[in-house]
Amino acid sequence: MSSKGFHLTDDDIAFIYFGKQYTGACDELVNVAIETTLKIQVRFDGSYYIALLEALEQSGAQNSYEAKRFIQNKELVTNT
Repeated sequence: MSSKGFHLTDDDIAFIYFGKQYTGACDELVNVAIETTLKIQVRFDGSYYIALLEALEQSGAQNSYEAKRFIQNKELVTNT
């Protein structure tokens, strides 16, 4: 992510792992949640990331394709 101009702090990374544990989300959903959070917020926002991760889990998304489709259907971003 650093190569794309996003620099995550150690606290951000720890929070990402916390969110994964808290929601029980798979790595694919976590990656989509991080990517979407950075696209929309232009920085890592822990509360947005957790809310999005919870929404993805509640939607029943099982992989990145389903997660991105959910995000597009909710019109959070136009092109994930």
